[in-house]
Amino acid sequence: MNKSGLADVVNGVIGGTKAGSEKVVDSIVEAIVGSLKKGEEVSIAGFGIFTVKQRKARQARNPKTGAAVNVPATIVPKFRAAKALKEAVK
Repeated sequence: MNKSGLADVVNGVIGGTKAGSEKVVDSIVEAIVGSLKKGEEVSIAGFGIFTVKQRKARQARNPKTGAAVNVPATIVPKFRAAKALKEAVK
């Protein structure tokens, strides 16, 4: 399922126009991304927790040449699934 598929599901539940449903899905995604940019945690009960994690700078190897490569520190999003989601997928 992709963003358009989610918009179709939302449209089936709340009705209205498809454009309105797409705005709802876009708003949810933007709210999650905005919170993560601020370093905040986003918790959706029964679904999971979105957080950001800081990765330290490290040295890696180029597999083709074997040369050392410096990988800079970065911030990455992380998702931890809720127990209810894990059980539903089993």
